[in-house]
Amino acid sequence: MESLRSVVDTKVLERENALKVQFASAEPFRHVIIDDFLAPRFADALLASFPTFEKGNYIGDDGRPGGKSTVDRVRGLGEAYQKLDDVIQTREFLDFVGRITGIDDLIYDPFYLGGGTHENRHGQALRAHIDFNYHPSERWHRRLNLIVYLNHEWDESWGGMFDLYRDPYAATKPQVRVAPLFNRCVIFETNEKSWHGFDMINMPEEQRHLSRRSVALYFYSAARPSEETAGRHTTHYVNAQLPEHMAPGRMLTDADVAHIRQLIAQRDEQLRNLYDENSRLLQAQDKGFGGHLLYLFKRLYVRYRR
Repeated sequence: MESLRSVVDTKVLERENALKVQFASAEPFRHVIIDDFLAPRFADALLASFPTFEKGNYIGDDGRPGGKSTVDRVRGLGEAYQKLDDVIQTREFLDFVGRITGIDDLIYDPFYLGGGTHENRHGQALRAHIDFNYHPSERWHRRLNLIVYLNHEWDESWGGMFDLYRDPYAATKPQVRVAPLFNRCVIFETNEKSWHGFDMINMPEEQRHLSRRSVALYFYSAARPSEETAGRHTTHYVNAQLPEHMAPGRMLTDADVAHIRQLIAQRDEQLRNLYDENSRLLQAQDKGFGGHLLYLFKRLYVRYRR
């Protein structure tokens, strides 16, 4: 069995107590940023074996090709990813992350649901959101995200910055911004206030052969404190607010108008998606024996009210 030291850089292991303090005191929610997280040769091996965009799932919810590609069957990506998978499920690794975060008895997700390799191209963004809070097929509480970035070239002016928000419904800007630099790791708790995302990638024309690459690992636990427990929900997205400079009396520029139109388009898309989801749920209720019973109960209820 591969050991923790074969994957995580030794200097990181030696900083465990300092990382624990950083995680516990971070705002707007608990997190820690760790540079040079993986052993250098291992990080290079992960990048060298990173799948091509076309190998992943790059079809959007609308059935059309998009600018994001993911691969969750990481063991099929070669020796480096097999080694990563071997190590992150060991008690040694899970307890190491647990000591930093103060979360005991972490559970590895063998299905990599939502995780694995992530690649995003020019024009992509990830709206501020909190994650689904229970594993889709198990009775596990989602507790931590661990993301390692694999981008040797990245300029903050290109966007794609990992953003942490206190409240995206009220804030026009994130409280923390993290550049997705090579071998930089971000570990953060997932709860009902861990709002995060990344702004639109806007690469210069000559750099659009590059993309934003990362490996995302999610960890769970069988229980969590009652004060942190909420009813099961899916990922909750929030659209961006109007920038602060768009104030009364300002003369709108072409860029301002384009930005407003983009915000409206995002809200329209979200409304269409919610309508489609609601329609599918209603149609599913109408099918089969259970749907017929539900119809009869509704019919009786309406008549009883009259």
